[in-house]
Amino acid sequence: MFTVFDEDANEFTKVEEPDPSYSYTYADYLKWKFEERLELFKGKVYKLSAPNTKHQEVSRNFIVSFSNQLKNKTCKVFNAPFDVRLLVKNKKKDNEVKTVVQPDICVICDESKLDEKGCCGAPDLIIEILSPGNSRKEVRLKYELYEEAGIKEYWIVQPVEENISIFILNDDGKYNGATMYTSGDSIKSEAIPGLTIKVNDIFSK
Repeated sequence: MFTVFDEDANEFTKVEEPDPSYSYTYADYLKWKFEERLELFKGKVYKLSAPNTKHQEVSRNFIVSFSNQLKNKTCKVFNAPFDVRLLVKNKKKDNEVKTVVQPDICVICDESKLDEKGCCGAPDLIIEILSPGNSRKEVRLKYELYEEAGIKEYWIVQPVEENISIFILNDDGKYNGATMYTSGDSIKSEAIPGLTIKVNDIFSK
């Protein structure tokens, strides 16, 4: 069940989930007025789990560090909720786009990909901060989507274990094996020149 806003009654009400047999597009997504945050994975609807306190603390630390480092530079950092439309065969029209995600953190260096709706195309870096509600299926699907879309660098953050796994896109369009960073390590982004961060800084309160 989803919670949707009923304009006539001026209140939220419970409704059935969108038909799972139907393939939706960004044009459909824009019409929805659900209370929950949603994503589209190749036309299928997925409900985002609510972030917990640790998740939000980690997200805040990323944003503060990245914002300071990227100030007055071409690359821009954004945090959720922020729509990223991942394209297939450069199809950009709202009724053609079937994958819309809301990464916890993303960095975009090509300003032509930014518009009033969010990002249209692949960010240079995406960070997903896992929560207890994240399923293995969701994690696997996003890995596949980001690899297919050509995201140069993908970070998966484990707040409980306090580690960060990083995948770098190879020349063949496939991610390499994950490199894990833990307490005491420093990370230097390959996709974003000059962007570095200490793991301990990310998990500090």
